[in-house]
Amino acid sequence: MAHKKGVGSSRNGRDSNGQRRGVKAHDNQLVTGGSIVVRQCGNRFWPGRNAGQGKDFTIFAKVPGHVKFETKGTGRKLVHIIPAEEFAAKN
Repeated sequence: MAHKKGVGSSRNGRDSNGQRRGVKAHDNQLVTGGSIVVRQCGNRFWPGRNAGQGKDFTIFAKVPGHVKFETKGTGRKLVHIIPAEEFAAKN
């Protein structure tokens, strides 16, 4: 005698909601202070100038300005926030 019931979909259908991770503000984009720039799992990106990191590895802007992504020679990707007046002087 079989010990498995022949049911299908009534046993399925459990799945968790998405975490909505990823880059939220891209290169040269203007952000306000406290804005989330990257939501990530682990250190894929590292905080650079004027950027901070939360306990869940979220990178956020400490000051209003423009986002700048930089890759170091070691392969580490940094996220900088360049203040608006400094960005205007460069460009």
